[in-house]
Amino acid sequence: MQTSGIRVPQAKASCSVSVGRIPHLCRLLESLTCTAVSKLIVTMDGPSGTGKSTVSKAVAKRAGLPHLDTGAFYRAATLAILRSSVDMNDEASVSTVIQHAVFDQIDGLMSLDDHDVSDEIRGEAVTGAVSRISAYPSVRKVLVQHQRRWVDQRGGRAVVEGRDIGSVVFPDASLKIYLDARPDVRARRRAQQTGEGVDQVLADITRRDHHDSTRETSPLTVAEGAIRVDTSDLTLEEVVDRIVDLIDAKS
Repeated sequence: MQTSGIRVPQAKASCSVSVGRIPHLCRLLESLTCTAVSKLIVTMDGPSGTGKSTVSKAVAKRAGLPHLDTGAFYRAATLAILRSSVDMNDEASVSTVIQHAVFDQIDGLMSLDDHDVSDEIRGEAVTGAVSRISAYPSVRKVLVQHQRRWVDQRGGRAVVEGRDIGSVVFPDASLKIYLDARPDVRARRRAQQTGEGVDQVLADITRRDHHDSTRETSPLTVAEGAIRVDTSDLTLEEVVDRIVDLIDAKS
């Protein structure tokens, strides 16, 4: 693997305190290493099955930057709705629940109302409802505010993954990446993760792509100025090296 010459601080404030205990202290510790350097936001957008989460975490580690998974916020919001008694089809009621919930992400763990829900948000119930909840404009507005605040608290330096990060959440980001891959490759990767049949996964991916790219608010799209990286025939190291080189050029 080639070595990057990224000129960024390698020291990182580590927080071993559990998510449910003193999150404000954890955020303060994480931000201490970011206050003396310029802002550097790297957005990582793209559909599922492109290796977005794996790549963004690896890039963040190589670059010495905090990593934010915005999709976890939408899953936590969906869990909040499932735990409540509100009608999922009533946007106003859904929005009220989201506005009163407390979301945070520390060391890769997602918390809801100061409790770690990292495993629960990956369950079938949340997976089956997250597209509906995330499509509500009022929900997206609230969670985008959370995501921007999260990055601000870390000195404006982070690798942020999602589906509308470069186009909506951080349109002025230092570097915008759009990861893509052929549908058959994406389906095969996801099937290996979930144990489902490739044909079923491909059908789910096709449905999700259509939903995300045609929704009225914050559709999945290649942001203006984004660099498109097709991961179909690249190894993880090759993809990470390519993006780290792009970050180096921005430093």
